[in-house]
Amino acid sequence: MGSAYGESEGRLRQVFEEAAKSAPSIVFIDEIDSIAPKRGQVSGEAEKRLVAQLLTLMDGLEARANIVVIAATNRPEAIDEALRRPGRFDREIVVGVPDERGRREILGIHTRGMPLGDRVDLGELARTTYGFVGADLAALTREAAIEAVRRLMPQLNLEDRTIPPEVLDTLSVTREDFLEALKRVQPSAMREVMVEAPRVRWEDVGGLDDAQMRLKEGVELPLKDPDAFRRLGIRPAKGFLLYGPPGTGKTLLAKAVAREAEANFIATKSSDLLSKWYGESEQQIARLFARARQVAPCVIFIDELDSLVPARGGGLGEPQATERVVNTILSEMDGLEELQSVVVIGATNRPNLIDPALLRPGRFDELVYVGVPDKAGRERILKIQTAKMPLASDVDLAAIADETERYTGADLEDVVRRAGLVALRKSLGASEVSMADFEDALADSRATVTPEMEEEYEAMSGRLKQQASAIQPLGFIAPGTLRGRGPKGAD
Repeated sequence: MGSAYGESEGRLRQVFEEAAKSAPSIVFIDEIDSIAPKRGQVSGEAEKRLVAQLLTLMDGLEARANIVVIAATNRPEAIDEALRRPGRFDREIVVGVPDERGRREILGIHTRGMPLGDRVDLGELARTTYGFVGADLAALTREAAIEAVRRLMPQLNLEDRTIPPEVLDTLSVTREDFLEALKRVQPSAMREVMVEAPRVRWEDVGGLDDAQMRLKEGVELPLKDPDAFRRLGIRPAKGFLLYGPPGTGKTLLAKAVAREAEANFIATKSSDLLSKWYGESEQQIARLFARARQVAPCVIFIDELDSLVPARGGGLGEPQATERVVNTILSEMDGLEELQSVVVIGATNRPNLIDPALLRPGRFDELVYVGVPDKAGRERILKIQTAKMPLASDVDLAAIADETERYTGADLEDVVRRAGLVALRKSLGASEVSMADFEDALADSRATVTPEMEEEYEAMSGRLKQQASAIQPLGFIAPGTLRGRGPKGAD
């Protein structure tokens, strides 16, 4: 763009004139959103004139002029609508985030001339680099190569201009080099949202067998084998609501299912999506779902869902703001743009406060109760929590599980932590934790779930689906409730 009046339009005309003289030719315009923004949203006249000039030049191209105009942008919504019609930019090609097969091909290209170690598995790297685009994978291979060179630095004499052949023969990029590089390279496609690659596996989850089985069938199976659902003509579930007492492992389940399904995992809290500015909350939710569609397969996890989508019409807080947020979530989950390979998992310990419209099939299809573990589940959790703890020979985890009735996973983790602290309190040089340490820890611990809470959650399980099916349309007025009058003919 030029600073003088009309200079920008002149330069644009010059580009098209040179293309016509050297036809057949391709005119490539990078970052076209910066020179062709929406005219209704810019205040300057220079931008409007430049858009009009580009429209005129593209309309003036003859069908047989052998000139093709290609533009690139990562903000297609910011381009003037007049350019996005047949006769100007006839086709819009979405260059999305590569899937696992695409990442494998890209890694193969960037490691073509690289001496790889025997344990380097490009297929494994492709599975673990969800959300990575081509530039990220190129950076990953470069960082891994630098890591390999860094290992050989002590063997090199920097004063010599050449590297000894015996050192070059030992140079190879190992699996550990790629793992170190993964710690430094972040996926570009997921930088606008909080993303993590979960490390929790199913074997790290104990005492939640029923919830684990339902999530496997509802999330892991359709994301890993969608052809099975298409073959039977059924659709996978769009959403799962995990509810239960605090500390039972709802967040742990969501991380584990995302890890086992080899999907992207976007974790967000209600406070991250709510804003004091008018309309900003709805835009944040729309951006969240749009990004999840781009990096599918993807699991969206929303913690403390009850504060984001409370029941409409309750009169609490800011009714208009919360109702707009609920409407946006409803339209995103069950709207015109279908969710493909995107699963929404919500977690709450107060499911009775959630708007009933979200609990019907097509939104949160599955309501999964995550309760307190039984004795076998508590013993399994204790084994997981004490896997890295040196236990004395007298420690009986089954006996500890007997004494911890109604303890949640978080409570049992606290018991193990307290037992370790008791052992250190007795002696800073302690090398193991004894049964007496666990007994002292149990005496200082308690179950966070009371029998009354457990009964209330069990009773709530049956009420939730009834509540969803009993939704009345807005504006419905039952007979006899208008101004206190009864039905016609009543006294």
